[in-house]
Amino acid sequence: MEAQAHDIPLTPSHPTQNGEQRSESIGSSSSTYNNKYLTVPQTRPSVHFGRINGAFEPSGRMETHNNSKINNYLDGTQVGARGGTSPGGKHFRDSKRKVDYVLAYHYRKRASQHQRGIGSLGHLHRPSPLAIISNGEMGKSHSEQQQNQGQNGPQQQHGQPEAQMIEMSPLDALEEEKREQREEYERNLVEAGLELEKDIENKSHGLSFVRIHAPWNVLSREAEFLKIKMPTKKMYEIKEEGGILKKLYEIWHKATKPLQPKVPQQNNTKMKSLSYPFSREKIYLYNIKDKDTFFDNATRSRIVREILKRTSCTKAENSMGITTLIANNVYDAAYPLHDGEYEGQNDDMNERELLYREWARYGAFYKYQPIDLIRKYFGEKIGLYFAWLGLYTEFLIPSSVVGIIVFLYGCITMESDIPSIEMCDQEKAFTMCPLCDKSCDYWNLSTACATARASHLFDNPATVFFSIFMALWATMFLEQWKRLQMRLGYFWDLTGLEEEEEHPRPEYETKVRQKKLRNETNKKDNIDEDEKEKLTWRDRMPGYLVNVASILFMITLTFSAVFGVTVYRIITAAALSISKNESTRSNVRVTVTATAVILNLVVILILDEIYGAVAKWLTEMEVPKTEKTFEERLILKAFLLKFVNSYAPIFYVAFFKGRFVGRPGSYVYMFDGYRMEEARGCLMELCIQLSIIMLGKQLIQNNLFEIGIPKLKMLFRKLKDERTEEKESDSNHLKHPQQWDLDYMLEPFTGLTPEYMEMIIQFGFVTLFVASFPLAPVFALLNNIIEVRLDAKKFVSELRRPDTVREKDIGIWYNILSGIGKFSVIINAFVISVTSDFIPRLVYQYAYSQNGTMHGFINHTLSYFNVSHLKPGTQPDNSQFEQEVIFC
Repeated sequence: MEAQAHDIPLTPSHPTQNGEQRSESIGSSSSTYNNKYLTVPQTRPSVHFGRINGAFEPSGRMETHNNSKINNYLDGTQVGARGGTSPGGKHFRDSKRKVDYVLAYHYRKRASQHQRGIGSLGHLHRPSPLAIISNGEMGKSHSEQQQNQGQNGPQQQHGQPEAQMIEMSPLDALEEEKREQREEYERNLVEAGLELEKDIENKSHGLSFVRIHAPWNVLSREAEFLKIKMPTKKMYEIKEEGGILKKLYEIWHKATKPLQPKVPQQNNTKMKSLSYPFSREKIYLYNIKDKDTFFDNATRSRIVREILKRTSCTKAENSMGITTLIANNVYDAAYPLHDGEYEGQNDDMNERELLYREWARYGAFYKYQPIDLIRKYFGEKIGLYFAWLGLYTEFLIPSSVVGIIVFLYGCITMESDIPSIEMCDQEKAFTMCPLCDKSCDYWNLSTACATARASHLFDNPATVFFSIFMALWATMFLEQWKRLQMRLGYFWDLTGLEEEEEHPRPEYETKVRQKKLRNETNKKDNIDEDEKEKLTWRDRMPGYLVNVASILFMITLTFSAVFGVTVYRIITAAALSISKNESTRSNVRVTVTATAVILNLVVILILDEIYGAVAKWLTEMEVPKTEKTFEERLILKAFLLKFVNSYAPIFYVAFFKGRFVGRPGSYVYMFDGYRMEEARGCLMELCIQLSIIMLGKQLIQNNLFEIGIPKLKMLFRKLKDERTEEKESDSNHLKHPQQWDLDYMLEPFTGLTPEYMEMIIQFGFVTLFVASFPLAPVFALLNNIIEVRLDAKKFVSELRRPDTVREKDIGIWYNILSGIGKFSVIINAFVISVTSDFIPRLVYQYAYSQNGTMHGFINHTLSYFNVSHLKPGTQPDNSQFEQEVIFC
């Protein structure tokens, strides 16, 4: 049975406001689907009686019902008459109570309801078999009217308008069901102590907001329940290291003062308040100067979010929390408000505007991040992400410097590299065997002179040192992050933070409910109660099997794409080799390599988007119980698929290309007449492959997609809302949009997984194959300088304010980083030993060279073949070679 709110009679001295009241329903509230008829009068009533969860305040006085409050429904004209909306749109109409959270939903009324004037009633309560709408007896409630009708008999009833039966469509029935769920949920929020305010629904369809305020008694109660640490009056001194380290720190602080953001700092950084979990019994311990400001906005919104998550709604199939209602489209969104506009010339600058000025602009790229302010505004989880990103970017500076030195060393020593000089010597020309059958001619090794000289830039003794350096760099970075993480945990009072017990996800609850129904239908009484209340491995087995099969299929698809590009290279090389154009034949290798890498990049970008969606779909099939478990499983799947997709072409070039060619007279053929491609300057090709894929992903995926797609979504949503407003305008259309309107237009926050993922993939490019591309840290650094401000601008100006989440570490991402760091040592060792010429050169110099130099190395690496032993029909047709070839 749904609890019925008391009717509040309206006297002539307190007239109803147009479009303000809601119709009264009589009887119990059963499912709308079981009652598909509404009875409404044919004539428009002159006065309406309203039912609200609280009280109207027609004379400025707030009456209460069950000690709970809800504000009036006000239309636009009345708002203007009563002084307008709150300044800045961050408070209730009374300009005193702060809006801590906002619920947004779209409503749609039946055409008949709107046309007959009932649409101006705001929420229409779901009726029992008859919905009675009064058109007289202004000072009487419905119960009094019914008594009068019983006393006066049919004479009084004869004057009542005749009712008409209106059949509800399935769409109308669904809308009624959603409205009922909203009403019950909001009533339960009021019973939990929250105060609500909402506007009138004065159109046939539109967007409406429920604004929520948490009073002090609710905040203090929930802060104690959630064990939120708050600063006490007790202060203690933070002891710093003395001696030379302190002097160096002071010098560094003065030198970097222009790089520090101009944000408010704690006056005494040597003293720290002792934090203690909030307790109402020990309230004297806390430094409470003002109850309205003791809990900051982020903490207030976090408390309200916790109440929203655990408040139940029996009409939504006994579901729990706002997450389920949003998943069922009862509400569209739930979000805390930003602190105001991020651009403007306000005297009192809010934290959002301060973050934009000192952090989220590209003009502030040279400044340090105000991590403490980021944490205060967005919460610890997002604060840790930007702290990690900032440290990673700082660590890229020394690796970039060393990478540039290694590259410059290659440039300086290129002219003195003996193997390159011998390869470019026209007099000591080496005649090479054809690269394909029949159509390919013999060629001189000196034609690959440019490739040999360029390869020395990335394949020299310094690159070996750089590989060792980067292995140590990755370890140092992870250790420094652990240190910084512990430091932040201390100053942010995250030490001893316990894992909060999360409520099950709506999808998990639905599966459990379906399991209960199946068990009841099959009458399986022998099943334990624990198994009935949760999903076991047997229930998840189909999802696990689909996961394994799908992941294997996706990995096979990635390898197939790499194989397809390899086939393209072989066929294109053979086709261009028979071209009559001399320049085309001479540039076959460059053309094939460049086009193949671009094709690889396009395939990687497409598959990346597909794999992200597939990973989410597969994770949902597993039905994880909590959001944390869901996020971890999603991260693992997405990382595995994107790791294979990003690095498979690079692994092929580094370790497999040219290993299965065969030898003259006994070549390996892929298709009829197409030989496997040979390895020529593998490290140079690996460098080209790595650089184009890395730079392409960063430029296209991380920047253009990240900037362009949110702007397109915002533009589409804006155009959609403008079309809706054009169809039906009201007086509110002339008002300045409030903060909740502006925030609703922003993109919803979907988590940090995409932000971490792109940085982790970049970390792999920087560490795994750095022996072949010493400039990788340089390009990563340039990208990250832009990325920090890009992400900052997105969080400040383009996303709704995220819910604050307390986390003491970056979670599973650290394990992934650690795994990549260990894996990079093995991969770089294989690149140096298998792909690079470093070890063959050392072996020749110390084991085979007659004078201990590199003279004769090229001749040592080649073997001679008698062309008469070539298979019949594979010799070059119409050879243009100057002299007759006997050996190649």
